[in-house]
Amino acid sequence: VSAKPSLLTPQGPVVASGQSLTLQCRSDVGYDRFALSQEGRQALPQRPGQQPQAGLSQADFPLGPVTNTLAGRYRCYGGHNLSSEWSAPSDPLDILVAGRFPDTPSLSVQPGPVVASGENVTLLCQSRNTRETFLLSKEGAARPPPRLRSKYQGGHFQAEFSMSPVTSAHNGTYRCYSSLSSHPYLLSHASAPLELTVSGTLPKPTIWAEPGSVIPWGSPVTIWCQGTLGVREFYLNKEGSSAPWYRQPSPEPGDKGAHRKPTLSALPSPVVTSGGNVTLQCGSWQRLDGFILTKEGEPKSSWTLDAQRDPHGRTQGLLPVGHVTPSHRWMFRCHGFYRDTPQVWSAPSDPLKLLVSGVSAKPSLLTPQGPVVASGQSLTLQCRSDVGYDRFALSQEGRQALPQRPGQQPQAGLSQADFPLGPVTNTLAGRYRCYGGHNLSSEWSAPSDPLDILVAGWLPDTASLSMQPGPVVASGENVTLLCQSGSTKETFLLSKEGAARPPLRLRSKYRGGHFQAEFSMNPVTSAHNGTYRCYSSLSSHPYLLSHASAPLELAVSELSLIQLEHSSVMTPIHTDVSFT
Repeated sequence: VSAKPSLLTPQGPVVASGQSLTLQCRSDVGYDRFALSQEGRQALPQRPGQQPQAGLSQADFPLGPVTNTLAGRYRCYGGHNLSSEWSAPSDPLDILVAGRFPDTPSLSVQPGPVVASGENVTLLCQSRNTRETFLLSKEGAARPPPRLRSKYQGGHFQAEFSMSPVTSAHNGTYRCYSSLSSHPYLLSHASAPLELTVSGTLPKPTIWAEPGSVIPWGSPVTIWCQGTLGVREFYLNKEGSSAPWYRQPSPEPGDKGAHRKPTLSALPSPVVTSGGNVTLQCGSWQRLDGFILTKEGEPKSSWTLDAQRDPHGRTQGLLPVGHVTPSHRWMFRCHGFYRDTPQVWSAPSDPLKLLVSGVSAKPSLLTPQGPVVASGQSLTLQCRSDVGYDRFALSQEGRQALPQRPGQQPQAGLSQADFPLGPVTNTLAGRYRCYGGHNLSSEWSAPSDPLDILVAGWLPDTASLSMQPGPVVASGENVTLLCQSGSTKETFLLSKEGAARPPLRLRSKYRGGHFQAEFSMNPVTSAHNGTYRCYSSLSSHPYLLSHASAPLELAVSELSLIQLEHSSVMTPIHTDVSFT
């Protein structure tokens, strides 16, 4: 019952995987030693107390790089050397690990990011994926993020965080996260940061126009806004407008004054079948009024696109392009502009080049590592063909990048190219195809068959795998492999070590307190011999898997079931049964 210490961390309650984490237990009682407990764990590390000044004591507990096992609820205790009794526990400290679920929620604010003191504000956190809770964090806040249960509305899971009324204390940068109730201390990636500014807390800026506030019709004018040192963003409001008319970050040394460049993408993909259609999308988070889309090469073309707002508040312009053939150079860029200054364009987007696929022989795409890879593992994809292609291109479904490599000829009539993708992260999970091409043609081959790259270890749970009737069976028997998880999982996958084919995938069923799937092999042959593992997954992220189950070895004997039973009864220790 002696005075409880305090437990805190300089890193704050939300930490990223791989970040260094230290917890500090401190007290205004001169304790000689401190102990740390984590809910659900048996370990109780202890540290001697340090006395930074008279009457105070503390101890640091360095926990090392953050992994999902460090997520949880902690308490600490103080003790004296002359007593075996410890103090009352500190208040709990929750350590939340971000980035352990693959989705990224969105965060928006109503009525807007700049509000007057005393107004009511709502921050809306949304995700298209099945998420049971949302958390809202404020940068620099020591208190744990507030947590709300999600509601399903308008095709989204969402939660509304209300601030009524706001004061200067609400100024700051906010982020939100999603989570599952089965793993409350493991979070998604953070949303994009949202800056909330409560007006009346900064000295008012100065505004003026050059060359003056009265100008001839059609002449250019520049509006200047000058604030105090340290201001990060300026908002220009026009009377009668419901939203900020213009928003501009505070300039940095070297800024040239141009609008930030927009993005350019092709929907559904930058790979287009010869003669097919595609939609080009210019996009920006600035409130642009329009876009200029240009096509390079001969003949040069340009289009002016009206800006629209998408459901996430992003500005976009769309252009359908039909009858794409290899006879043209399909290279595009786009610029943004404001209606009042249509002659002032933004910097150009990064170039977008369409890849036109044809009907020549499709190559093959494979990986020496197999279809299931672990986070951090080195990954290389190889595109090969028995046609002598001069170059190869690689596409990933849902991505705009189309890396190309020159073809190598290991022997006459064969060609191939390696695509080293580096250490595996969740962004490398997905479906890939490759294409071959000749230097004298702008057309590419038909696409390879798809190759799915599955990244294991991104969902925090570990499935279990069992077998009926047992791991040693006679050829011709029926075998069922049962994959189970105590967490909410929509699909299960079964992989065989060394198999080139992708793992089998089944939807889960809820039974007996578990989510599970039964993989049947009827009847088994020697081809089923091998080591099996299973994984769980969410349908919203089908290429990101849980940790692998413990391996399970299946041995199929060519003996009949009767012979196998007789052999096991007569010679229980030394058996002559041989497995193929």
